[in-house]
Amino acid sequence: MRKLIFFFHLIFLFPNIVSGKMVEIYSLDQMDDQRGFCIDIRGHKSKAKVNSGLQAHTCYSYQGSIAVDQGFDSLKLDEDKFHLPAFNVCMEAASNTASSSLRLNKCQDEELQKFEWDSNGRIYLISNIKLCLTVAQGKSREGGGGSPVHLMRNLSLEPCGDTLHTFQMWGARSVGIREADE
Repeated sequence: MRKLIFFFHLIFLFPNIVSGKMVEIYSLDQMDDQRGFCIDIRGHKSKAKVNSGLQAHTCYSYQGSIAVDQGFDSLKLDEDKFHLPAFNVCMEAASNTASSSLRLNKCQDEELQKFEWDSNGRIYLISNIKLCLTVAQGKSREGGGGSPVHLMRNLSLEPCGDTLHTFQMWGARSVGIREADE
């Protein structure tokens, strides 16, 4: 079964990586990790746990490539979808209220799966434009790997505004190329 999954990823995902369609979504503020924080599926790379939702995690691109649990389809971003093709799921708000968590679900034409970037670098829920994707404040939690050890923070939808500005600014990049920056 593992070989079958590996070949599936190799055949269907490799073209996306080669053509540059895979991007990581990263916080413009590095906070307490010089490698930066990316939107990430909880768990480890290809063994990520889709049912556990999303978090902010040390970006893996410092290792030379975008990891499957942080790789978004850049073409789907233009359609207001944050699609992770390796797992065939989309980012989804648990609700359209403040402090809502971010989960993953089969990509559909659902209001809770529609997000847009504004000209200030904020990612907001289209059905409630007052809520922005926000990295948790405070000290990061340590993960189980990396050297130095990877760091993690929670993600949620919080009111857009000056108070949380540095925790709500995002960019997209393929390895070595910044596609959206301030």
